[in-house]
Amino acid sequence: MIIKGQKINDRYQIIRTIGEGGMANVYLAYDTILDRNVAVKILRGDLADDEKFVRRFQREAIAASSLSHPNIVEMYDVGEDNGKYFIVMEYVDGKTLKSLIKKRGALTLSETIDIMLQLTSALSCAHDSYIIHRDIKPQNIMILEDGRVKIMDFGIAMALNSNELTQTNSVMGSVHYLPPEQANGKGSTMKSDIYSLGILMFELLTGKLPFRGDQAVEIAIKQMKEPIPSVCKINPNIPQSIENIILKACAKNPKNRYESVKEMRADIEQSMDPEHQFEERHVYKFPEQDLEETKIMPPIKGNQKEKTVEILSIDEEEKPQKNNNKKKPLMIGGVILGILVICTFLFLLVVKPLFKKEKEVKIPNVKEMTLEQAKEMITNNGEVELTIETKEEYNDTIEAGRVIETKPKIGNNVKVGTKITVIISKGREGLEVEDYKKQKFTEVEEMLEKAGIIVKTEEHEISEETDEDKDGIIIGQDVEVGTYLKNGDSITLTYNKLVAGYPDFTDGTWNEESVREFCEKNEIIPTIKMVENDTKPEGTILTQSRAPKTKIYKNTSIVIEIAKKPVVVPPKPDNEEKDNDQKDDENKEDNPNENEESKPE
Repeated sequence: MIIKGQKINDRYQIIRTIGEGGMANVYLAYDTILDRNVAVKILRGDLADDEKFVRRFQREAIAASSLSHPNIVEMYDVGEDNGKYFIVMEYVDGKTLKSLIKKRGALTLSETIDIMLQLTSALSCAHDSYIIHRDIKPQNIMILEDGRVKIMDFGIAMALNSNELTQTNSVMGSVHYLPPEQANGKGSTMKSDIYSLGILMFELLTGKLPFRGDQAVEIAIKQMKEPIPSVCKINPNIPQSIENIILKACAKNPKNRYESVKEMRADIEQSMDPEHQFEERHVYKFPEQDLEETKIMPPIKGNQKEKTVEILSIDEEEKPQKNNNKKKPLMIGGVILGILVICTFLFLLVVKPLFKKEKEVKIPNVKEMTLEQAKEMITNNGEVELTIETKEEYNDTIEAGRVIETKPKIGNNVKVGTKITVIISKGREGLEVEDYKKQKFTEVEEMLEKAGIIVKTEEHEISEETDEDKDGIIIGQDVEVGTYLKNGDSITLTYNKLVAGYPDFTDGTWNEESVREFCEKNEIIPTIKMVENDTKPEGTILTQSRAPKTKIYKNTSIVIEIAKKPVVVPPKPDNEEKDNDQKDDENKEDNPNENEESKPE
């Protein structure tokens, strides 16, 4: 039993269990050497006891570790620790595609195409290295939050293919995607992965599996005998081109399938093009019932908790010999039935279309016409029933408003009722640079940014606005007139910016009150000094500590000197002088000796 904190191979420290399956248990672990989280998959006990399986598992896991692709889970290590066989893989923080389908049901067409393009890219890489997965199913595909998908279990799937794994819990998960040749006991090829991809694509589009049953054997027989249901009947909004991909991938006869995953991917890429969406339903080139007769073996009796099933091919030597006399009437009936089937097929394929051949029209050459002119010519002034829609694209040579091309292309024959896409030119992408000098910066900036041009700026500060230097007017540019700029290109524009500066408080129009209002508005700290001045009227601004036009900064100070009248001492009146003289005489009479004492001897 694996517990939290236990180390595998003295390197991978178990953090928690993240999955349990019929083949192995999966743990989130910490790689103590490379300092990263990894996923460790430890084989189930009964598989680990099979020496032949273990050898093949190790060989195939090592081979799969050579694969390097963004949509394939990377294998880091494979080994054995105290009888526990393990593989170490990239840890993918996501959910299985199966859980997403269970939660959402059918995915959108665009989501399905995106997922299938990623899967076909991954399998194409594997097939180029001659590695077949053999167990493609949504349970083996992880999807991340950003929509990326990753295929898991290349090594295990290849090893299991050679092992007689017949337990129900493993078979039931895979039999829904099992190619007929595998169900019939034949070997797997690269076309086997293509079949499984087709079943998976069906499930993504419909939210359900094409073949169902209570037992693995029942589902396997349907895989071999029953044609895959039509996704267009389940959802009429799915284009025929998409159904054709599924039909070709899920052909019972491998000869009718895609030759390679790359060929399937190419069809998926082109499936939504207008010329492909309305193609005819795919018809197989070779007979589909080209598989050997099959025999279903009864369940193995024993004390196993789960019964097992096995699907085997019967060789000619094993077929029971029947009475030839009884066989002749059946052979004659079979020949007659075969002739009837062939005649019916020929009638449907050759004769009937001659009576029901739909009228086709040729798309005329409408290149460089206006949309109205093109519509008139394509529909022959409304006489031909064709649906026309428009699409706009940039074009360096076709004038804006004129037709670039059509889809399907000009000259193609299309059936009446087909939707024609007319592609109209938007002209050259970007714009031709003009002389922006003397224009208002904000208007030019808006126009350039709408065209996807990056506008860089340089400010030229001015302290007052004149006719030559107006605020917000462009005075320079770093891209020459006539240059063509595209989306993402840049241009630098230099423009005037009026910067607030100190006025001349001494010009005779300012007083203490207006100065204080100015300072309060511009968050300046004023210091007012009253200075006596007999030449200027009282209240006149005499000086300022910051020169006119100097740039204003908030919370700075300025000293302002304001004129005030000087203090004048009034002269003494005449009567006051006489009184003072009398007082002096009286003082002398009262002190006659004063003068005598003061005389010199």
